[in-house]
Amino acid sequence: MPKDKVAIVTGASRGIGRSIALALAGEGARIVAVDLGLPETEALVAEIKAAGGEALAVQGNVTVAADTERMIDAAVEKFGRVDILVNNAGITRDALLLRMKDEDWDAVLTVNLKGAFLCSRAAAKVMAKQRFGRIINIASVVGQMGNAGQANYCASKAGLIGLTKSNARELAKRNVTVNAVAPGFIATAMTDVLPEKVKEELLAQIPLERLGSADDIANAVLFLAAERSGYITGQVIAVNGGMYM
Repeated sequence: MPKDKVAIVTGASRGIGRSIALALAGEGARIVAVDLGLPETEALVAEIKAAGGEALAVQGNVTVAADTERMIDAAVEKFGRVDILVNNAGITRDALLLRMKDEDWDAVLTVNLKGAFLCSRAAAKVMAKQRFGRIINIASVVGQMGNAGQANYCASKAGLIGLTKSNARELAKRNVTVNAVAPGFIATAMTDVLPEKVKEELLAQIPLERLGSADDIANAVLFLAAERSGYITGQVIAVNGGMYM
């Protein structure tokens, strides 16, 4: 497991990102938690430290190249290296195609796809010199199968899968693996407020007959982050209850 490794998690203050950060910390990784909201990120760091772990909060915008460079610099200054990058930061701006605004398309592609590119580029500079690294991109089942009303989100996550495969080929010779985790529908604050009828329709599409949990995604990340997974690269691990096969 990733004991004593240094792991950067973007979008770390809530939901899936928070679960990933806590899971990695629980296995002994030193965490650099990155998010726009500093108070929430500092609260996460305090929780990790209270449990005996090591962590650092960094306020940053993944769409700004200077912020991503600063994020890496902060990790190296504090912990001496960067071993794991989890590109989790993401947003939605849902609308049907004919009603989708240009700015909503641009915002989602910029955060979800360009953000992962910028963070990966910054981290890869350090990982390549170390000749070790794990980059894990959080994609989505809808990036594989599509979903009405989410053209921007689906395109960003499909693009993230392409980015994963390309970067995996480029960085393999430096012993840096690049993989993606594609969550299905996960129980979060966002899905909690859905009407019961919508939840029932979602569950009808899932052979395992339940929504996933953030911990289900974190467990997949733990697997890909481990040294024993070093011969796996360029892959998409689907964690979707069988919704898309």
